[in-house]
Amino acid sequence: MRVLIVEDETLAAQRLQHLLKECDPSIEIVGVCESVEETVEVLQRQPSADLLLMDIQLSDGHSFEIFKKIQIRKPVIFTTAYDQFALEAFKHFSIDYILKPITAVSLRIALEKYKLLKSFMSPDYSGLLSTLASMQPANEYKNRFLAKVGQRLFFVDINDIAFFQAENKIVYLVDKEGNRFVIDYTLEKLEALLDPKLFFRLNRKFIVKVTAIDHIKPFYNNRLKLSVKGASSCDEMIISRERVAEFKAWAEA
Repeated sequence: MRVLIVEDETLAAQRLQHLLKECDPSIEIVGVCESVEETVEVLQRQPSADLLLMDIQLSDGHSFEIFKKIQIRKPVIFTTAYDQFALEAFKHFSIDYILKPITAVSLRIALEKYKLLKSFMSPDYSGLLSTLASMQPANEYKNRFLAKVGQRLFFVDINDIAFFQAENKIVYLVDKEGNRFVIDYTLEKLEALLDPKLFFRLNRKFIVKVTAIDHIKPFYNNRLKLSVKGASSCDEMIISRERVAEFKAWAEA
């Protein structure tokens, strides 16, 4: 825990340092400021403190002025000889308000409150996230399909596929050699099963694999026409004008 002390009385500041170390030897005191201006300068230059231990009445005004000059999102333990500032103190991230003379007991209670609140304000989820990550299965896309020609079934590896085509309510898998196989999937279902880095749905009829595309050329009305391995002359693979930008972004990913 790193603590910045804001106290304009030297003896009081020294006593605070001693009490802090007595309460928790691991505490690192990052500095002692005596005024509003010095505190503002230090926090702007090196906002490394986890906790501010702040006297209210300083040599150049009330410490509340600090919050008007800079934005502070650090918890504060206020110290003062007067109780009339309590309401104002709790407007400024105050977690405790200790009346002087400060004792080891009152300071220890305030520090325990800080530790408890910190556990709620910024819990460490790193261990939990690591566990969840190990439990979460990676995205598993299909590596092969069971396809049919007549009454025979064949395994087709994902690397051999050129494109998928929907025609008359039947979906065909077409390999790079132009062989056509019937599969029991809709194009909509295939979109969820295929790696989107490798496959792109051109339109209502075609899903094409990136490695099967030979070349692309402009087509009328600001569309694009693809030449794809395995496609016949009657398989016109046209990208609509509305999907051209999305296709280009996919192609360049």
